[in-house]
Order: sequence, then C-alpha cells, then structure tokens
Amino acid sequence: MQLDRQKFKCYHIFVIKDLIIIGAGPAGITAAVYAARKKLNFSVLTKDIGGQAAWSGDIENYTGYQFITGPDLALKFKEHLEKFEFDLQEGIGVNKIERNNQLFDVITSRSERFSTKTVVVASGKSPRFLNVPGEIEYKNRGITYCATCDGPIFSNKVVAVIGGGNSALDAALQMIRIASRVYLINITDKLTGDPAMQEKIIAAKNVEILNNTKVLEIYGGKFVRGMKVETMGKVREIQLEGVFVEIGSVPNSDIIDFVDKNQFQEIVVNCTNETSVPGVFAAGDVTNVPEKQIIVAAGEGAKATLAAFRYLSTH
Repeated sequence: MQLDRQKFKCYHIFVIKDLIIIGAGPAGITAAVYAARKKLNFSVLTKDIGGQAAWSGDIENYTGYQFITGPDLALKFKEHLEKFEFDLQEGIGVNKIERNNQLFDVITSRSERFSTKTVVVASGKSPRFLNVPGEIEYKNRGITYCATCDGPIFSNKVVAVIGGGNSALDAALQMIRIASRVYLINITDKLTGDPAMQEKIIAAKNVEILNNTKVLEIYGGKFVRGMKVETMGKVREIQLEGVFVEIGSVPNSDIIDFVDKNQFQEIVVNCTNETSVPGVFAAGDVTNVPEKQIIVAAGEGAKATLAAFRYLSTH
C-alpha cells in the first residue's frame, strides 16, 4: 500500500535539541565529535563537510600529518564523524537564528525550523570579492575563488592569482604545477603569507610576482581573456585565461543579529567561546579569534561544545 504523502505532511514530531551546530568545517566537525562523546541530543546543519579546509591545497601544519591535501583532510574529518550516530543535515543552509524565550530557533534555507537549548555557530567565512568591472560578468567563466576546486580546468594556461596572504600563496603553489604561467598580483608592497610558502613561489620558474599592483578591470569575450592592472601609477594589460581571487574572506555571521560583533562582523567570543548571549557559542573563522588556521578552528570547536555542555548541566 502506498501512503498519501500530502495527507501526512503536516504531522511532525517536535523535538527540542540540546545543541545545534551550524557548519561542518574543522570547528563544526570537532564540536560535533565532542557533542557525540558527551551523549548530547544534537544536530549539525551544514552545506558541506570540511568547509574551507576542503578547498586548501597542500597542508603541512596540521598536527599528525607532515603533509595532507585539503580534500583528504576533509575526508578524514567525515570518516571521523561517521563513527558516531547523530542527526547530520548535509546540503542545507541556515538563514536565521532567532531567540525564543529560553530557547533558540534555527531557520534553514528549506524554511524548516529547529528549536534548541544551545547553539554553536561555526559557519566560517566566504570569499571576499574584488569588486572590479568584469568580476560578476566573468565569474565561473574564467574567474574562480577556489584553486583546489577549479585549478585543473586551467591546465597549461596563463592565470593570475590575486592576493598576498596564505590563501593566495596556497593557490599559487597549486597553479605552479598546473598552469603554464602564474602572475601573483599583490596590492601591498610585499607578500604576507608564510615565509616557507614564499620561498617555494620565488623559486618557481613560471611565476611573476607583481607587488604594489591593483587590479583595475577583467575583460574577455565568452570567457576571460585578460586584465588591466596598475603598478606604481603605470597601467598594464596582462593576457590570460584564468583569475583566482584570493584576497581574504568575510565571516558568515549575518545569520545571527542578537550577539556582539566587532568591526569586521566577526562574532565576539571569550576564552570559553561564549558570546554575549548565554546559550549561544561560536567557534572558528566566524569569530574574532585572531589566527584563522585549521588547527585553531578545531580546538575552538572542542572548547565551544565543552562550554555548551557545562551550560546545559547548570540550566
């Protein structure tokens, strides 16, 4: 016998969770591992597993691994999660967190509503845009924000990486092996990423580093064909087929508007990952913790769940 789903769609067992974790990057995954070990009734709501760690290339500073790629580390994270039984909602975004008396309601991109006693916001960051002419037009038509995801598309082509920090250096190191030539375009007078990464880039024969250089425009036909840049007042055109924008990121904190944030819109937390609102905790890159590193985010996720557990034990 086949049930009429329309007939039964309004029936729903309403369960108040102990904890909802938003995001499954290094912070959210670690928070989930600790929540499972504490036997909490919790859910994880996330668009993907691994977060920005999955977009990284070669990772050489995560304890326990002398070398591992971002996708491989994300896979290890997922395998660890699968050791536990809990409610994992993958492929789902969060639109809003609301206060509901002593509880919190989490509204998803599917208009579902989850109620919980505590929340850990581990929603991470999203790439920052250049905001130059041509960027919107050529997004996904030669402009990309993830070398790990899209790098192989540009095999043996001329590309540019925009930025001077670790994310830009990571992208450049990946593209050195793939592209025929890489322009590293940095708006400041020197690169700011890890010295070890800089040494590898400087030693590469197919890289040209352009410091004190600003992107003015990206242009092309059906796909990107080139860009205009300005170096020390002199305008130059560079013919290329790919642009990797790696100029930092912005916190995904707009889903919650009732906690304190700093001037960068990062959620302000104390040393135990408490926000300005009791019962709401935050961890990882979405917070004001200064070092945006995978291993730091993982530790912050553990601290956030332990703090949530203490809160639940006393309320």
